[in-house]
Amino acid sequence: MRVREIAAAALLLALCACSGRGRYVAVTGYAQGGTYSVKFNTAGLRVSKESIAAAVDSILTLVDTTLSGYNKSSQLSRFNAGETIVPNRLFSDIYSFSRDIWEDTGGCVDVAAGPLFDIWGFGFSTDSLPSDDKVRETLEACGMGRLGDSIAPGVPLDASSLVTEGKAPALLNFNAVAQGYTCDLVADYLRSVGVTDMLVDIGEIFCSGHNPSGRDWSIGVDRPVDGNDTPGADLDGIWLSGGRSCGIVTSGNYRKYYVRDGRKYSHTIDPRTGFPVEDSLLSATVVASTAAAADAYATYCMVLGFDKARAFIESRSDLEGYLIYDAESTMTEWASGGFTLR
Repeated sequence: MRVREIAAAALLLALCACSGRGRYVAVTGYAQGGTYSVKFNTAGLRVSKESIAAAVDSILTLVDTTLSGYNKSSQLSRFNAGETIVPNRLFSDIYSFSRDIWEDTGGCVDVAAGPLFDIWGFGFSTDSLPSDDKVRETLEACGMGRLGDSIAPGVPLDASSLVTEGKAPALLNFNAVAQGYTCDLVADYLRSVGVTDMLVDIGEIFCSGHNPSGRDWSIGVDRPVDGNDTPGADLDGIWLSGGRSCGIVTSGNYRKYYVRDGRKYSHTIDPRTGFPVEDSLLSATVVASTAAAADAYATYCMVLGFDKARAFIESRSDLEGYLIYDAESTMTEWASGGFTLR
């Protein structure tokens, strides 16, 4: 997650009426190092679109000042720098969610593994290619297993007091769940004011109901080709929502990576080993009841690799998935039974 690129006073908010069933509005702007788009049906609402746009902006500002590792004054940055903070409810809630995900994934998704991403150059630093000794040393200072079960909002906290095992202070990085979590915050707000048809796109996606044409929302799934850095520029297919309220997130190894001496190192780090994952799985798209869960489980699938990711998705009646993998140098797809792609 990156600090917002322009001040709120200069924020671009596009409010446009769309044709079709009801009156649809799009609120757009800049957040988390990129653009966001929130589309929703205003039919029957008593809240003005301007009020909704202001509320969405407030939510994004709260996320930035709480969870951004690139905003040096955020609660997360100050916590990681060793300062004592008074965590707000958002900080407490995402920590609790992250701990649940850590337990559910057997440690494969670990927000307390931030230093591992830093030493490989995929966190808040530009390091790369650490030695095996450096990886082992860093592993000892990582992991939710050495931290407390929960964080109490409003109670002063520092990186040492959260530790229950070992001496190294806690360092957190919520990148694996923050964008999906932000989508859910916006979606929850929209539901609270009566919105039923919506598409929230803040890097990850949450959708509900139908689009301005009265049809299912359709989301493109990018082809996981190295260098495909523009979402939607090269699609493998288009997913149809079926009118469900759900999050859909794709994780892959084709955008964040580097090559050294002919070998590719991707940003998918296994927190259990400390090393980048090497597997035939190129991307994993997961559909879940929330964008935060879809975000976390898409990462989990990439850590697991194709065979175990497929088995995981098949074992969960609450998830759908679409895996793209390399089968003898041929890009191949697998979809779960309820994943609708055209």
